[in-house]
Amino acid sequence: MPKKSLRRTLRERRSALSTEEWRSLSGSVQQRFLRSGLFATAAVIALYAPVNREVDTSMVMTEALSAGKTLLFPVVSGGGLLFREIRGESDLVTGAFGIAEPGSGCPVRLPGEADCIVVPGVAFDLSGRRIGYGKGYYDRTLHALEGSGRLVGFGFDFQLVEEIAGEPHDVALDLIITERRFLPVRSPYKRG
Repeated sequence: MPKKSLRRTLRERRSALSTEEWRSLSGSVQQRFLRSGLFATAAVIALYAPVNREVDTSMVMTEALSAGKTLLFPVVSGGGLLFREIRGESDLVTGAFGIAEPGSGCPVRLPGEADCIVVPGVAFDLSGRRIGYGKGYYDRTLHALEGSGRLVGFGFDFQLVEEIAGEPHDVALDLIITERRFLPVRSPYKRG
């Protein structure tokens, strides 16, 4: 299926989730991550603020802050993303595209400082490729970290497809977590 059609179909399916289904499935994805060795060993974690029924990350944010981990969130900047450190949810403000992001007073951190970068997506495949919204912000920003063992996709199981036609600029993930699967693609991770 062409990327554009796949993007539309899966966005519609995700939007059709009831609030109760979304919360339940998101909770399962987050629990898998929280039980993983990756979460346990990561001192610096980059998350995203969900929009349009993307997997919620609030449970991970709460647990990471409680554990004293450093937490980063992206900010759209030019054609890419800039990561800023937050100390709590109150540091997030409404930014580009209506997405919560750290305020300008939050310190800037380099993506390479993160031990783990959690990435949203519309679709994922078994080789670690992903389809986002088509703007390429994550691809441009994270290309240098591809294959580093730090790039983790959060999605629902119905968003996982056999194969996505990749392009040279697409960044491949190292691990994909859904409510049913903990799928190491490029690095050996402990099952969560």
